[in-house]
Amino acid sequence: MKKLLLSIAVMTAVTTSYAQKALILYYSETGTTKTVAEELQKQLNADIEGIEAVEPYTGNFQETIQRGQREMQSGNWPAIKPLQKKIANYDIIFLGYPIWFGTYANPIVTLVKENNFAGKTIVPFCSFGSGGLNTSTEALKKTLPNATIKNGYGVRTARVAAAPKELDRFLKENGYKEGKIEKLPDYSNQQPLTAHERQVFETACSSYQFPLGTPVSVGKRKTPDSMDYKYTVTGRGMNGEETTSIIYVTVPNADRNNPEFTEVVR
Repeated sequence: MKKLLLSIAVMTAVTTSYAQKALILYYSETGTTKTVAEELQKQLNADIEGIEAVEPYTGNFQETIQRGQREMQSGNWPAIKPLQKKIANYDIIFLGYPIWFGTYANPIVTLVKENNFAGKTIVPFCSFGSGGLNTSTEALKKTLPNATIKNGYGVRTARVAAAPKELDRFLKENGYKEGKIEKLPDYSNQQPLTAHERQVFETACSSYQFPLGTPVSVGKRKTPDSMDYKYTVTGRGMNGEETTSIIYVTVPNADRNNPEFTEVVR
């Protein structure tokens, strides 16, 4: 009887999750975050809306950096156009953005200042050059203490083609989409690097435009599709102090000569 009641409770919880009314709300400058948002919309069949700056950014990297820094220093955040969708009509908001300066892009600052997200469940998703999902999620928790901020999904711009498959797993694992999926194994404990593991890191990270540091240890896991590596990496921060980060690398079974780094967690 206890097992039956537990099964009914689990089924009810899952059904409730699927029944939540969802909105995919995103800002995209170059189109990468838009690509992820549209894939989410396709998989969830949810409502979707893009956030637009009144004065659009150019899409030029250096110009965006310079303008973004001026806005941050002055506190004059970019004006955005009024939303067509009403946040009050939705239970869960999938909130998307590119990572700027280690956190969500400046138009999202305006969005969260001008709209009421109290009582809403927010699932962040983002695109980035190296990382920023963890830092932007923590920033949302501080900025929106009356909302429930869930674990999110992030993808490097360089590997946005992997988003459809990764989103399918993410949505099913977290109960936003029907379907069963096999749980991935945990990474092994960190161990000293072999010459091969060091070469995997260098091949995956050498083409990145900025230094990522030196790997000092690694954990591994084997999945049905890949061999994954979790490197502990040391480097120097902007202030010259030694920093430690985690860099994830995946080596697809279908192309073992093409390891990719997937995320930096600082």
